Amino acid sequence: MRIATDSGPARSRSIRSFHRLCERVVEWLPFGLDRAVAPTFVGYLLVSGCTFTADLLILTALHGGLGVPLPIAVTAAYVAAFALSYLLNRTLNFASHAAVGPQIAIYIGVVTVNYLVFILGVTSGLAGLGLEYHLARILGGLGEALFMYTSMRWLVFRR
Repeated sequence: MRIATDSGPARSRSIRSFHRLCERVVEWLPFGLDRAVAPTFVGYLLVSGCTFTADLLILTALHGGLGVPLPIAVTAAYVAAFALSYLLNRTLNFASHAAVGPQIAIYIGVVTVNYLVFILGVTSGLAGLGLEYHLARILGGLGEALFMYTSMRWLVFRR
């Protein structure tokens, strides 16, 4: 399965390189997973790794460096990371050329559901059932990753 790319001169070399990297990673997957995993999922994982790192760096700078209260710093870092995620997924991963306004509206809805269901709901629910909170957050994060990818692929950046 290949990611659709424009072959015109306006297409950035870095975007084509990103798509090729994702396709190559999928080709290397064992056990027939190369037929089941979309290159955009690999791209999503790469983008998510970058945005999670940005989230932690912003949080550290705001709270640890500037002394911003933790709830404000966490929220600012979360919002900045999801804005970066939207931009990188739109340009690099899904190569979307659709109107930005409707996409952002859908994306904000998806992020809101994600926050309420996975960040707060699943994590708090599992911790409330007695699961250690770090493990609860990791399990919530797995659900979050699948929800966010499928929502971006089939709702936000649908073709």
